[in-house]
Amino acid sequence: MSFKTVSESETTITELMIPSYANFGGKVHGGILLSLMDKVAYVCASKHSGGYCVTVAVENVEFLSPVEVGELVSMKASVNYVGNTTMIVGIRVESLQPKTGIVKHTNSSYFTMAAKDENNELTSVPGLNLQSKRELRRFCEGKLIRSFSKQKRELLKSDMIDVPLEGMIEMAAEENCTVNLIG
Repeated sequence: MSFKTVSESETTITELMIPSYANFGGKVHGGILLSLMDKVAYVCASKHSGGYCVTVAVENVEFLSPVEVGELVSMKASVNYVGNTTMIVGIRVESLQPKTGIVKHTNSSYFTMAAKDENNELTSVPGLNLQSKRELRRFCEGKLIRSFSKQKRELLKSDMIDVPLEGMIEMAAEENCTVNLIG
C-alpha cells in the first residue's frame, strides 16, 4: 500500500467576492461559498487519490460570520482522514478585507470524498502518512466524524418507524409547535 503526506495534497484557493455573488441581504450567498468549498475539496481529494473524486457528504457547515462583497475568500483544504475508498477533507474558510487587512474565520467544514476509477467504480486511495500531532489529532477527529456520519445516516434511514406515537408527540411538545393529528 502506498502512503502520502497531508502536505502533498493540501490546497488553497482564493477568490474575490463580486457583486453577482450577493444574496438578498447584500452578503455573499452561502451557496456560492459551498460551491467553492466543493471545488477545493475535489482538488484536494484528487491530489491525494491521484484520480477522479465525488462528494459523498458534507458535515458541519456553520457560517460563523458573513462574507462581504469585495473581500478575498481563501479556502484551505487538507485530507484529514482516509478510509479504503473515501477521504475526509477539512476546509477552513477565511475572508480578508483588502483595505484594512482584517482576516475573519467565516466557517469550517468537512467533505467526505470518494475516489472513482475510469469505470466510475469506487477505488482505493493511498494511506495517510501522519507527521505531526496536529495531523494525528485531525485524523482521529475524522474517524469520529465518519462514525457520527454513519450513525446519522442510519437514524435518517430509520424514518423513526420504531418510535411510538406517544414518544414522537413528547418530542414535538418540547419544541416550538403544537400537535393536532387529524388522521
